[in-house]
Amino acid sequence: MSQREFHAPASQRTAVARAVHALVFGVIATAALSGAAHAQTTTKPDDASADANAVLPAVVVKSSSAPGALPAPYAGGQVARGGGLGVLGTSNVMDQPFSTTNYTEQFIQDTQARTIGDLVVNNASVRTEQSSGGFGDVFEIRGFAVQATDVALNGLYGMVSAARVPVNLLQRVEVLQGPGSLMYGMGPGGSVGGAINIVTKRADDEPLTRVTALYQSKSQFGTAVDIGRRFGSEGQFGIRVNGQIKDGQTGIAHGNQLQGDSSVALDYRSKQFRWSLDAYNVSENTDELRSQIGFGTATAVPAVPSAYNNLYPGSKLKLRDTAVMTRAEYDFNDHVTVYGAVGEHYGTSEQNFPSASGMTNDGAFSVRNGYYDQYTRTKSVDAGLRFHFDTFGVKHTLVTGFTSLNQEIGYFYALGATSSAVPSNLYSPTPLPAMTTARGDMQRSSQTRLNSQQVIDTMSLFNDRLLITGGFRRQTIGLDNYNTSTGARTSTLDQQAITPLAGIVIKPLSNISVYGNFTSGLTNGGTAPAGTANAGQAFAPYKSNQYEAGVKADWGRVLTSVSVFQISQPNGVTNPLTNIYGYDGTTRVRGLELAAYGEVFRNLRLMASATFYDPKLQGTAGGTNDGHDPAGVPKFAFNLGADYDLPWIPGLSVNGRIIHTGAQYYNATNTLRLPAWTRYDVGVRYGMQVLGKDVVLRANVENLFGSRYWIQQGTYVTNAAPRTLLMSAEFNF
Repeated sequence: MSQREFHAPASQRTAVARAVHALVFGVIATAALSGAAHAQTTTKPDDASADANAVLPAVVVKSSSAPGALPAPYAGGQVARGGGLGVLGTSNVMDQPFSTTNYTEQFIQDTQARTIGDLVVNNASVRTEQSSGGFGDVFEIRGFAVQATDVALNGLYGMVSAARVPVNLLQRVEVLQGPGSLMYGMGPGGSVGGAINIVTKRADDEPLTRVTALYQSKSQFGTAVDIGRRFGSEGQFGIRVNGQIKDGQTGIAHGNQLQGDSSVALDYRSKQFRWSLDAYNVSENTDELRSQIGFGTATAVPAVPSAYNNLYPGSKLKLRDTAVMTRAEYDFNDHVTVYGAVGEHYGTSEQNFPSASGMTNDGAFSVRNGYYDQYTRTKSVDAGLRFHFDTFGVKHTLVTGFTSLNQEIGYFYALGATSSAVPSNLYSPTPLPAMTTARGDMQRSSQTRLNSQQVIDTMSLFNDRLLITGGFRRQTIGLDNYNTSTGARTSTLDQQAITPLAGIVIKPLSNISVYGNFTSGLTNGGTAPAGTANAGQAFAPYKSNQYEAGVKADWGRVLTSVSVFQISQPNGVTNPLTNIYGYDGTTRVRGLELAAYGEVFRNLRLMASATFYDPKLQGTAGGTNDGHDPAGVPKFAFNLGADYDLPWIPGLSVNGRIIHTGAQYYNATNTLRLPAWTRYDVGVRYGMQVLGKDVVLRANVENLFGSRYWIQQGTYVTNAAPRTLLMSAEFNF
């Protein structure tokens, strides 16, 4: 049976049908919203400055004055001047006591990013822990893992896939470095290294009709449609429709991937009232995904296999995600605003989940096939009041409100018999053995309830030269676990904790901000594992504290920053003498961050960053690993990206990017070390007019020299993606 025949035809027809429906809907919407498209220059908030002598008319960066508009792009158009911070609202980066980066829609398009992971790696403090073509996106920010489930959608947790989010649906990607539990509440995964918020597209003031042809090596072709219109005497009503479909062979041997997504965004804006509704559907079938494996008993790190290899030939992955959410804000007057949001998400994943064992130094291992299917059903609410008032010359922005997240997770898991294991090797992997166990239905395994209430005040003094933010969030974690065979509840947990925030921004000069913060992340404490003396004991949520200080300087067309930080996270440790499990150990990561972005001179855009880490384990079991580096944290990481408009060929731009990550230890004993790696990317972009229509051609090559390196997530690794060619032809009508 061929790889293309493996999936049930009905499943593929469903995925194709959904994507085709999106494209058909886009065509119908185009006809309904505008008769015939007229040639025009489209000006939108996320466009970057263009050469005045280019074939295309100059694109002017401007900030929309519409209520609730996103902050304008910074010089060069790749990042924005500000972004959202959950309940703290939207503000300029120079006014925020945190390290943040806000990627624009223009940057998404020009880099031909496919998922959030393709974007966030442009900051040296952020790395992805899974390779392109794998199960999904998992991030590492400031040395700590951030799960895809802890990505917020328009400020609301629980609304995105546990795997990945296609960025063609997005207008901004906002990254906060450091714990975000006070601003967004505790995420379902309890991540502490940082927070990522994604912002869906909205109809702009100018009509938009865009069709893009897509290509990705080895031979995956696709089409995307993006349509936006505003209506009303003052453009109060807006609609933005997106649809995309891609299908074809991937960069993995015998691999094929069929992806389809569609979304609709409605909004209304007036002087006092703002409302939006977003709905999306994502579907994906993958034959031969880029799998993960553990080193097991190996005493040396095996050489990295070819990037075209699937470590488990025959593996399959099916993803389905649907969500709808709405948000509203109403200004009673200049002093009081009420806001609220509610959303629901349902997602499923079905995949082969093999078990490998006995890894040797030369890459030999044995493997059994398995199934792991999971569903997630989440309902989320965010509501509150925002007050603006003065007291004795001090301006206040006081926010009070609550969040509530209810998430049900279920799964089906089956592993092949031990006798079914077959020998394999990293460099000539054996196809997975057939499963003799029938695939069953997914059954509920857990119910999580995350509720919180917060009070936060930002005070402004001396004509905004001094900003002080302080507050706290009282969070309640409820967790029920269930037996997937009988449905009986096996354990329950109900714990509370308070996470504080203290931040300060001092502006000694109009273009200089000196800032500092203390904040805490929150993670579910869980229970003592089986085999310990206190097995089953429930632990209170544990806090991960961050201290940070830094300086930001806005030089007009370039923004630079330097910051130092320390994050400490408790670790679960089993005492070797008493066999009692508890949170006695600590992972402490200190770091120095340097960053610069903007347009250094006419037509040259730069994005550069470097992070230096001092990671340490403390209070480990029996003191065995005290002073060691925690697994997966390098000593340093560097990034350099450049985008240049060639002055002698109007409309032509070239770009390049270097991503370097230092060596890191695979294990806490520091006996296995993953080598450092460097990835080089290049690209070219050409804008022109064809029959009076704006056309942009793009080509990007990721991993230009085909570098081989390991990427680590926890105790698993995967080989990096091979050289990948991305091409697109964008037509604006």
